Amino acid sequence: MKILSLDAVETLDSRGCPTLTAAVVTDKGRFYASVPSGASVGAHEAVEKRDGGKRLSGKGVKTACENVCTMLAKAIAGREFNDLKELDDIIISCDKYPDKRTVGANAALGVSMAAARAFALEKDMPLYRYFGDMALLPCPMMNILNGGVHADNNLDIQEFMIMPVGAANFRECMDMGMEVYAALKSLLKQKGLSTAVGDEGGFAPDLENDGQALEFICDAVVKAGLRPKKDICLAIDAAASGWFNGEEYVLSKSGRHFLRQDLISYYKKLCADFPVISIEDGIHEDDFEGFALLKKSVDVQVVGDDLFVTDTERIKKGIDADSASAVLIKPNQTGTVTQAAMAVNTAAKAGMAAVISHRSGDTEDSFIADMCVGLGTGQIKTGAPARAERTAKYSRLLIIEHELGKNAVFAGKNSINNVKWLDS
Repeated sequence: MKILSLDAVETLDSRGCPTLTAAVVTDKGRFYASVPSGASVGAHEAVEKRDGGKRLSGKGVKTACENVCTMLAKAIAGREFNDLKELDDIIISCDKYPDKRTVGANAALGVSMAAARAFALEKDMPLYRYFGDMALLPCPMMNILNGGVHADNNLDIQEFMIMPVGAANFRECMDMGMEVYAALKSLLKQKGLSTAVGDEGGFAPDLENDGQALEFICDAVVKAGLRPKKDICLAIDAAASGWFNGEEYVLSKSGRHFLRQDLISYYKKLCADFPVISIEDGIHEDDFEGFALLKKSVDVQVVGDDLFVTDTERIKKGIDADSASAVLIKPNQTGTVTQAAMAVNTAAKAGMAAVISHRSGDTEDSFIADMCVGLGTGQIKTGAPARAERTAKYSRLLIIEHELGKNAVFAGKNSINNVKWLDS
């Protein structure tokens, strides 16, 4: 496939911040892709290019757009490529820094995503088929109650999620999630609590503590006519790196202080009191040993996000230390689609699960839905069943399920392979 030209324009993400939309032009047309951005950013992530200065509080991405049209276009436009990896390798070679600080991970990823769409059309196949033949519909982690940096409330844990593991198919899974979301809104209203939503569509009330948040969600499950633990399980993203001060974990909103072992004991209690099935970033991002201790202490999935930042070398280090049972995959953490797919493969070879993920500042681009189905990861994290940038991914998955028909397979409880009580 020959790339005729590249282009990019500054657009908006879901938080009203600038982001980059790239275009790859071939003889089949123009292929677009919009890049997300995180609020809770790991220290080891690839660097998104921001303009700095006074305009838009320094968050503009005109420099990144210019890099697409100059640096990347010079290396790519006018050339023929056999596959996406060949093109992504050229993108990587344009920056002497692995974290893509010169080109910008946002510039790199926009071109990589748009090119993936072009390659799929060139092969006359839907995007998910370009990634592979798995065609596995994922069990989503729906972030229906927000805390941490995602909300201006008093909850320290960043995300309280539901996973409809008991559903028979993805359509039923979405129905369950929407019913619980509506029931939670109703319960919060009854208690006179805020039903305003955070960055990812989850409600953001002030509550007594994290336990009460989980209790509200379990009550919402029951109100929706469903069964906690059987139909709906819970998941949390602690984002503990934001709590760590170098010596201890300071939960600024509640004023609590934890040493590592005390924090692990706290998670154990939450798992004992509620049907929590997955804990993400329970320990800070450079403590591989602490993650391993957490994994040994709880009978749930332990997910590394800031720990791994979709980087194969960090994932290999985590495999050697037995630090986690799953890795979160955010393409913008590494800067190209191929590198993100390699991270999935690295984890899978070691028996680790992978969770394809959005970012808090996202767009209506549904790319990760196709990526998740094609790679067969079995889990996706893309927010509450609300707000267009979140529902775009869910709607795309529903369309894929419809297209696949009888060939569609839903991951369900099989998406979590190390939680013994799921089968009890």
